[in-house]
Amino acid sequence: MITRKIIKSIWATLAILLTLSFYLGPATAFDVFLGTNERGSFSHYSGRVLERLINKEVKGINCKVVPGSGDIHNLTNLSQGSLDIALIDSKMLYDAINKTGNFKFLDINYQNLSIIAPLYDVPITLIVGNNTNIKTLSDLKGKRINIGAPLSSQNLFFDTILKAKAWSKKDFSLVAEISDSQSQDTMAFCYGDIDAMIHIGVHPDPSLKQLSRLCNAKIIDMNDNDIAKLVHQHPAFSKFILLAGDYPSQTKDIITFGTQTLVVASQDLDEETVYTILDALYSNRERLSNAHPALALKKPEEISRVGIKLHAGALKYFSGK
Repeated sequence: MITRKIIKSIWATLAILLTLSFYLGPATAFDVFLGTNERGSFSHYSGRVLERLINKEVKGINCKVVPGSGDIHNLTNLSQGSLDIALIDSKMLYDAINKTGNFKFLDINYQNLSIIAPLYDVPITLIVGNNTNIKTLSDLKGKRINIGAPLSSQNLFFDTILKAKAWSKKDFSLVAEISDSQSQDTMAFCYGDIDAMIHIGVHPDPSLKQLSRLCNAKIIDMNDNDIAKLVHQHPAFSKFILLAGDYPSQTKDIITFGTQTLVVASQDLDEETVYTILDALYSNRERLSNAHPALALKKPEEISRVGIKLHAGALKYFSGK
């Protein structure tokens, strides 16, 4: 006959086993902190995709996404050891390594960083109205253009284009700084308040498809000698091709340029961990591209020439392929 004392003993034993399983289970795995941009960004979405894939495919690793305020925040935390991996824009990584741009006066050493893999492209897209007679980049002169809010990526890249073309803001009839918050920029475009706007982001983009259908927006080719020279001379930029048919009004391939988002790690992250993570990612490329077409992992030789080497674990992985 089972007495109350025996029942209590059984429950006590079960409680101990459950407690031990709670504390001992995670001890077999170690945390890998993955830095992304803020929640709601494509960077954060991509990080969550990587997090789920790594945790499912790699034993002994518990990947955790840590959203941050931007690349400067993530690069600094990566260099200081608060993050193990981060998704970083190639231009920002170049500036951090070479003490240029936003990093010119920061007394922080980023030399302990290395690239694991290129994750997705971030093209600069020039969008124009249907009746603006803008067919090339040079046709922008004298037009009304929106360059995004001050300090936004659109605003900063507009400055890059100005320098490449030896232009100034005086060459335009209007240089608006309308934010993309709550679609303010697209509303101004559709109402005819501006002739052109700069868009930066991955493709295909549902919002651009809608803009094309509802407001007759067109994407202009940026196959320009000055831009080609810029891409050739600046290691952080790459040439991209938007394939015909990506958008309703796009009947031919569009040549543009932009940056890459790279998976970057501290060199303190051990070689074997990086190797196993890469093996999981490249073995599941179809799953990544199903999450979003932009996440079709690129070949390692297509990594931007940002001036830092591949991580030792990445060299080991790619040398065997």
